[in-house]
Amino acid sequence: MNILKRLYAKYKHGIPLAIYMIIYLSWFAWLEKTNIKNYQVIHVTLDDYIPFWEVFVVPYFLWFAYVAAVVVFLFFKNRQEYYKCCVFLFTGMTIFLIISTLWPNGHHLRPAVMPRDNVFTQAVSFLWKVDTPTNLWPSIHVYNSMGAHFAVMRCTALKGRKGIKFASGILCVSIILSTMLLKQHSVFDVATAIALGSVMYTFVYRREAALAARKMRRGMKKRISM
Repeated sequence: MNILKRLYAKYKHGIPLAIYMIIYLSWFAWLEKTNIKNYQVIHVTLDDYIPFWEVFVVPYFLWFAYVAAVVVFLFFKNRQEYYKCCVFLFTGMTIFLIISTLWPNGHHLRPAVMPRDNVFTQAVSFLWKVDTPTNLWPSIHVYNSMGAHFAVMRCTALKGRKGIKFASGILCVSIILSTMLLKQHSVFDVATAIALGSVMYTFVYRREAALAARKMRRGMKKRISM
């Protein structure tokens, strides 16, 4: 019993994550079954100029491991940074669910026939079978990639680890590009996700930095006045 109490005290911060993921996945599964016919088509002119490049299915699938690895790392390494990352991710994911519920959306960007036949196009075909071209705005692939990269960049345990931060940035950008090059998302989905991620970065990370700088300036003024 004491062992269970210790484990609970040490890892209880994972309970909100588990509860939220159950809610999110259930809600998303319902949307995928519901919003398959009547939805607003998302399309902008730039979509017509973006080629289909199947090799980007690699970073697209790496997204799942990337976001999960960052969250798990912070879960064990730094509880406060873990909370910030979760606030960032959960906020965007909830906004996405609400938008998809109130304003069903989708696109018609996927080619009717695969232009080539190789291991990458086969992987894309599998992706398209399990993922409908609906419930797209804003792109959670883009938004959560930004959230994971911001968490890596602000992680105190990774201070000075330039290689890891650089690799995270490359993967983040590759995932964002993959959403358009695989015809998974419109440029509109990507742009709005980037805008939302930028706002949330200011709210979750920059706000705290600004408050800390303000306190530091006040402290310096007190010392000078003394």
